[in-house]
Amino acid sequence: MGKHIFGLIIILGSFYSCKFVNGEAPKDKDLSPYLMVYFKDDDHSLHMALSTDGYSFTDVNQGKAIVAGDTIASQKGIRDPHISRGPDGSFYVVMTDLHIFAKEQGYRETQWERPGEKYDWGNNRGFVLMKSYDLIHWTHSNFLFDQAFEGYENIGCAWAPQSIYDSKEKKMMVYFTMRMYHGLTKMYYAYANEDFTALISEPKLLFEYPDENIQLLDADITLMPDGRFCLTYVAQEHPIGIKMAFSDHINAGYEYQDAWIDQEPGSCEAPNVWKRNGSDTWVLMYDIYSINPHNFGFIETTDFKMFKDLGHFNEGVMKTTNFASPKHGAIISITKDEALRLAKHWGMSLSL
Repeated sequence: MGKHIFGLIIILGSFYSCKFVNGEAPKDKDLSPYLMVYFKDDDHSLHMALSTDGYSFTDVNQGKAIVAGDTIASQKGIRDPHISRGPDGSFYVVMTDLHIFAKEQGYRETQWERPGEKYDWGNNRGFVLMKSYDLIHWTHSNFLFDQAFEGYENIGCAWAPQSIYDSKEKKMMVYFTMRMYHGLTKMYYAYANEDFTALISEPKLLFEYPDENIQLLDADITLMPDGRFCLTYVAQEHPIGIKMAFSDHINAGYEYQDAWIDQEPGSCEAPNVWKRNGSDTWVLMYDIYSINPHNFGFIETTDFKMFKDLGHFNEGVMKTTNFASPKHGAIISITKDEALRLAKHWGMSLSL
């Protein structure tokens, strides 16, 4: 763990000397490799893996964390990492600030940070926010809702944050799962400041579900080719699975679709949609926590109506080469130069 602590100090201290990009995101034609972020239950830390073809992924650090959760999170562990890119070319990582085994690891004396009988499972209060221009040097901050906004003293949890650029508001929008006390989890959104160190607007409801008694979580928003937004999310019915909703607006007006789209007989969560470069194909990746060992599942679509089952990691066309049992991941496309620089930094051999 000490190696990660030292590395993080260097990373954070060097950030402002490395803004070498041209101030805008690369064009689709310039994107080729794929980058996945994920975490593992055994270390509650941030991991990264690269792929040159979108099918076979290799961890950049031989399956070891690139940033230790106990160096960046108030609860000494992170979960649910998500990565996106802003219009200026910068990268944004958002993560749940939560360690579910903190008592066993000696980070606290109680099972949860606050009483479970009052706040229920997990009961964390915020996120870890990170920003980078090169995937190597990062800033980071801890954001807690009860410290930022009045009336959130009794927040029950804040989980699974993701970010996307809102071109209308010209801000990064963070959307997430939240509940108060023991209440049902629902999906909300808020806007971040320019430095991506805090949320500066109070949470607003993202999506209304027809059955108000169903818990919702793990939202993922994709800008589709037709200009609409696709919201994939988890509905805690039986089995727990993934549905879609569509809207002309990034933060409102999502229309409910009844169909389940995952291909699992058991429960799954953490949907993430990403595009195959140079094609009109989109992939939905999700975390299947109802199987042991847990795994990721994949389906493909070209129209967000019909889906082809690709199976699971190492049980079909999708592969991992030097790591196993990733949890709650997200994938984006990056440039060849970005992939080569990241691989070199971690001593990974990468041919493009």
